[in-house]
Amino acid sequence: MYNNSDRRKFDPVKFDSSKSANSFEWPFRLNFYDKSPWYEVSLEDFERYALDRLRVLAEIESSFARNRSWEELKSVTTRQCKDHLPLNSSSASTVDTQTERRNDHLGHFVLRLAFCRSEDLRRRFVKAETALFRVRYESDDTKERELFLQSRDFKWTEVNSEEKLQYASELKGLGIQQTEEGVPTTERLYKVRWTQVPDLVNKRRVLLKDGWAYVPSKEQLSIVLRAFEANLENALDSTARSIMRMDGDTRLTEILNHMSRGFVAGVASEYSGPATGDEIRADMVDDLAKRHFPLCMRNLHECLMRDRHLKHFGRLQYGLFLKVLGLSIDEAIAFWRKSFSNLTDDKFNKEYKYNIRHSFGLEGKRANYPAKSCQQILLTDKPGPSDCHGCPYRHFAPDNLQTSLLATYSSQGLTSTDLAEVMRTVKEGHYHVACTRVFEITHAAAGVKKGDGIGEGESVTHPNQYAAKSIEIEKAQQGDAMVIE
Repeated sequence: MYNNSDRRKFDPVKFDSSKSANSFEWPFRLNFYDKSPWYEVSLEDFERYALDRLRVLAEIESSFARNRSWEELKSVTTRQCKDHLPLNSSSASTVDTQTERRNDHLGHFVLRLAFCRSEDLRRRFVKAETALFRVRYESDDTKERELFLQSRDFKWTEVNSEEKLQYASELKGLGIQQTEEGVPTTERLYKVRWTQVPDLVNKRRVLLKDGWAYVPSKEQLSIVLRAFEANLENALDSTARSIMRMDGDTRLTEILNHMSRGFVAGVASEYSGPATGDEIRADMVDDLAKRHFPLCMRNLHECLMRDRHLKHFGRLQYGLFLKVLGLSIDEAIAFWRKSFSNLTDDKFNKEYKYNIRHSFGLEGKRANYPAKSCQQILLTDKPGPSDCHGCPYRHFAPDNLQTSLLATYSSQGLTSTDLAEVMRTVKEGHYHVACTRVFEITHAAAGVKKGDGIGEGESVTHPNQYAAKSIEIEKAQQGDAMVIE
């Protein structure tokens, strides 16, 4: 967003008051994001469109961590784009394609600010953005894609028929179709420096001659993707050097920090529930916990049942989860009173009842607090030895985590042979992917397959999301059973 040639004070919210978004034109659906968005942007749009894009990129990274095939990743990404980041071809006459492209453009540049801050974040951002570009490239209108390619200099030269004939025998090994006389057909062939396509050189999919690589048209995408990667890597390096100009802007620091955490656990969502569609009674919680809760909430529930107490942060994490699950204020008070059975009524009312009512927005500033997302739980400080809050996938020692997983979910189909895959993703830091895989395994008997996630391939990003889907699956099974009967 910062232009080195422009020495004016950099303001990433009011990019340039002399220009508007309408002065920009986005002729193509595909974009290398060369031009910074020098136009006025509200803080709401600044955050909104970056979050929309981050939801897509986080699911792409999750797909890599889950070893999905390219077709599976492409399918999941296409669905995510449809929901959060629509980008239609110019031929879509009933859609405001310029507004779509403007929002896409803005979101990309905001995330550049968020992900330029470390080498690891830059690497992950480039990988996810390149995958998104490829998904769009492969689904783009053929004519529009060709016009886009013609609009840029990819430093390639189309090989003429004489040169094709000169290397006919060697090109045949690349799968270039030839006539009966051994003359290469009219299939396009591009000549580029071999450094532009190191992946193709490594896989021996090109002909090398004097430092030039002869690339068949079916491998053209590799040239484009490498150019996109190089362009974005250079842009991120430039942004990283320039970002000190906006470090003092307190409006944006928190937003950008929030964005850069998006790859840790997907994009945080405020799940509003209730998970069952019905109100939950206090006496239902124990049974629901054993059948439907993610490991973080199962751990809190077990600690509460064992110790008849939870410390403040544990009560906060579990209490808000139960509220969104569908526990009313009266039932919540009844649940916590029964759980804290070693306390007198007077002590409970004085020290705990107020906080329960406060979490429901009935005391204090009367705010309706949302349940904590996976991202918020993951980024909390490591719990102390006697604490029960946090994310077990991140905060438990490996041996303790494996023991806990088997003790908690073996009755739902998790076996010791499943642990290697789960622990691999934990070791790589993809904690929400590990949780998602456990969900798939424990719901396999209900028809959930590997890669399905909590629906349409999505990963778990919120404990209430996990519980809601589990309860939904059980209800669907019960409905099917009633129909059969």
